[in-house]
Amino acid sequence: MSNTRQLLARRAKLLGAKAPLFYDQPLHIVRGEGVWLVDVDGRRYLDAYNNVPLVGHCHPEVVEALARQAGTLNIHTRYLHETILDYGERLVAKFDDSLSMILFVCTGSEANDQALRIARCHTGKQGIVCTNLTYHGNTTAVDAVSPLFYGANAPPHPEVRTIPFPDSYRAPHGLAGEALTTHYIAALENAIASLEESGVGFAGLLLCTIFANEGLPDVPPGFMQRALDVVHKAGGLLIGDEVQAGFGRTGHMWGHEAMGVVPDIVTLGKPMGNGHPLAAVVARADLVEEFRERVFYFNTFGGNPVSCAVGAKVLDILERDKLMDNAREVGAHLRQGLHALAARHDIIGDIRGQGLWVGVELVTDRNTRQPAAEQAHRAINLMKDRGVLMGRIGEFDNVLKMRPPLPIAREHADLLLAALDEVLAAL
Repeated sequence: MSNTRQLLARRAKLLGAKAPLFYDQPLHIVRGEGVWLVDVDGRRYLDAYNNVPLVGHCHPEVVEALARQAGTLNIHTRYLHETILDYGERLVAKFDDSLSMILFVCTGSEANDQALRIARCHTGKQGIVCTNLTYHGNTTAVDAVSPLFYGANAPPHPEVRTIPFPDSYRAPHGLAGEALTTHYIAALENAIASLEESGVGFAGLLLCTIFANEGLPDVPPGFMQRALDVVHKAGGLLIGDEVQAGFGRTGHMWGHEAMGVVPDIVTLGKPMGNGHPLAAVVARADLVEEFRERVFYFNTFGGNPVSCAVGAKVLDILERDKLMDNAREVGAHLRQGLHALAARHDIIGDIRGQGLWVGVELVTDRNTRQPAAEQAHRAINLMKDRGVLMGRIGEFDNVLKMRPPLPIAREHADLLLAALDEVLAAL
């Protein structure tokens, strides 16, 4: 079997030398099961990173549902098929009654792309507001609203305005509470005004409902509701990106439920098919009907019977195994353990998140809150060496990112905590 060096050389030649990889010493993963990944040498790693295998890697019931339907029929949605309708009806029933129609796609990028089209179709305007550290996908359209990987080098997009993401930990000018909320709302109002003055107009605000790539910040109180009010007053739509937050990860079915708002359009992806490419847009009926009237939208693979059989089985397992309850319970246990670690390790500056979406901000000084980016980089590599996989996010790449498959148990969380205790002591 090819060794790591040979694989890296082949990969660079085929995919490009800059094709991204995890960790200083990349892993060669060959198998997954539940919350575990297994490398070519047979070593097991606790997966505390991947939110895609929502109900666990290679869940046998999901695999069986996929194989059974693939062995029977797979066609696109221009034919009638009950599986497509059964799944779609079941899924939209998990939203507020106002969100009652669905467009199936294959990826979160496609979902966000179509959401932008729907918002622009409805308003007759082109301008979109997003945060300054977000990511919504990799099509040309959503790349323009994904400044995460550009930083100060973000190319100008006449139809896009960015606003600072709402953050209570590094609040500007020492603001707090209602004053901080008002500060961020003013930035939104200014962005909308700028789009209107430029002539492109304002179509909508696109947000990850838990600001995941921004580092899971503690959002100032009332921000989301006030933002929704401002958006509607300006004639725009709120698009809630649930690709990372959705399907029970926060202990709520949807991240926007935790935020206390109902978007006009919601986008879904990653965990929807537990690794199978399945995604969707869920929106108000009037918006979808209007879009269908004006635009011929068709997706060859979006919402095919195999995909819908997989999606339905994921919902079966999510409900039967009470995985949202598990997200709340194990997530609380994990955060409790992290707070205990914070009492011993001054490098932990903040602990945030909900359910099984957890962030730990590392700082060199708790008073100045100086980001410990290099230490975070070392930490995720040392955790990998100890058999636990996690990532890092945030404005300064100093927030340890944990979003394991939802069946993770307390014993797994304890394993993670023990490894992290050792790693933080070694930084």
